Amino acid sequence: MSTPAGDRNDATSLDPSNVPATYDDSAPSPITTPDSDEHSAPDPEAVRDTRRPAGTSPEGIAHTKAAATWTGLVVGAIVLVILLVFILQNLDAVPVSIFVWTFELPLGVSMLLAAIAGALVMALAGGVRILQIRRAAKKK
Repeated sequence: MSTPAGDRNDATSLDPSNVPATYDDSAPSPITTPDSDEHSAPDPEAVRDTRRPAGTSPEGIAHTKAAATWTGLVVGAIVLVILLVFILQNLDAVPVSIFVWTFELPLGVSMLLAAIAGALVMALAGGVRILQIRRAAKKK
């Protein structure tokens, strides 16, 4: 970036002998403008615009719903493959007792069913809370 001729960025301005012995911090500093000799503004044409439109990556590629869906599907497929490997490695039959019923299931399948039951209980509790919030919002 080029500097205007009025800038004082030469080696003599960095010399410690040129600095005043005392510095009065309470004194107001002089007001400078981009046109003054004490201060210069950057050249607008030399400064690159780093702003980018909303929804674009640093490479300038737009984020779309299709891209988000594809990413979600890929992550979901990877999770399903890991889950399948877990179930296949845990095929030992274990007794499962629910209330008065007792039956045998592979360990991996029984753990999967337990996780699904936990997710359903969590979804039910979240749904009830959402209904409470909606009713409270309608009253206002």
